[in-house]
Amino acid sequence: MLFFNKGNKSSKFANKQSLKTAVMTAFAASALIFSSVSASAAGSIKLTTVYHVYNNQQYIGTVSNKEVVEKIVEEKAAEFQESTKDLNLEFGSDIEYIKEQVFHSTANDTKTIQNLESSIQLEAEASSIVIDGQHVAFVENQETAEDVIKRLKLGFVTQEQLDEVEARKSAPAAELPPLQENETRILDVSVSKNVSFESENVSPNKIMSAEEAVTFLQKGTLEEKKYVAQSGDVLGTIANDHGLTLAEFLALNPGLTEDSVVKIGQEVNVTALKPYLEITVEKEENRKEAIPFENQVVEDANMPKGETKVQQEGKNGERSVNYRISTLNGVTVSNVVTSETVLTEPVPHIVKKGTKVIPSRGTGNLTWPTVGGYISSQQGQRWGKAHKGIDIARPSNRTIKAADNGKVVSAGNGGDGYGNKIVIDHENGLRTVYAHLDSIGVSVGQTVSQGSAIGVMGSTGNSTGVHLHFEVYKNGALQNPLNYVHQ
Repeated sequence: MLFFNKGNKSSKFANKQSLKTAVMTAFAASALIFSSVSASAAGSIKLTTVYHVYNNQQYIGTVSNKEVVEKIVEEKAAEFQESTKDLNLEFGSDIEYIKEQVFHSTANDTKTIQNLESSIQLEAEASSIVIDGQHVAFVENQETAEDVIKRLKLGFVTQEQLDEVEARKSAPAAELPPLQENETRILDVSVSKNVSFESENVSPNKIMSAEEAVTFLQKGTLEEKKYVAQSGDVLGTIANDHGLTLAEFLALNPGLTEDSVVKIGQEVNVTALKPYLEITVEKEENRKEAIPFENQVVEDANMPKGETKVQQEGKNGERSVNYRISTLNGVTVSNVVTSETVLTEPVPHIVKKGTKVIPSRGTGNLTWPTVGGYISSQQGQRWGKAHKGIDIARPSNRTIKAADNGKVVSAGNGGDGYGNKIVIDHENGLRTVYAHLDSIGVSVGQTVSQGSAIGVMGSTGNSTGVHLHFEVYKNGALQNPLNYVHQ
């Protein structure tokens, strides 16, 4: 093996291992030649010496002088040294010469040189980054390899945090001081797999810079694959065809969302980034957090049923919590509470709820006021004027029922186009109106219960047919009945 030192380009190659040069004289051929030639003629015959050249036991060609080969080797080494970094290059080829004396030279220096140039192999001493026994990347030396791992770690912690962790590892074990409020402390930074470094001779073009090695280990590949969208492609099928989930595909293509439409000819990234190494960070954090207050309901028999009142406003408490957190490439994989101190107890939110039954007071939940039927006309503009309620027609029978508990405040024909009409005050802010009745079964001041019969459906007043006109008011304001009642 030949070793080249970039610091001394003018020197010839020095032997790291002696150049394996086999010089073999073709004695058998020479003996045959001389045996057939008379002694008197031998003095007039001139033999030519040639050298058959082999590279790694592969025949390259024949030259007239070994120096031709040696010059090419030197030139090739110098060329590689110019194009590479400060690497210790080695000649990775075993060149052999077989010497022969011939009557007519068979040497072809030009062709042999061409063949030799294309077959010469140069190697450089490098440091291999070995992950779980697999040689994954090559860098200039072990110092660079260690720097690559350090750079990977610095992608998730600061230099100061990393220095603190390393200093703690080298010092005698000591109890760490308590965390301060909202303080984060890094406990350890490590790689996810077993990493070692080994010295190895490789082709110079396999040696990466520290930056290239970091990118390679992070991505698992130096070249991202692209896909050009075809007719009929959608994001989900593109992802599936390349072994990706939709979430992974979108992560590889910033700017695209689940609702994006891919265009024909659009180039997308389909490389699943699977890093060779991931960084595990163990840390502890202190957080000041709110303790949510509880909601409590206290029944009060002196308050009407359906009525509520806030007895005590709720207030969050506060606690100081220490967490032990583990992340893998920045993603939290474990989050455990290690200690907790309550700073302020929460104050419960207490609501008094009435349970006293008052027959004339509504529950607040209105029921359908007829026995079946369908909505024949909605609330809103109709025939050029406002239709204040809903019309219900074709019930199973014509009984009209109170939508909730309440007191009848109006019962009769007011001459306002409603015909026979009943108005019930539910004494909780709600009032309901029932119009166009054929007959009225209640009187003013009467208390009615939810679902009780109050009249019979008809077509009195300004009516186009038998139906119930039903209105709802809240605190005097007209409401859409369908926000309160459902079939």
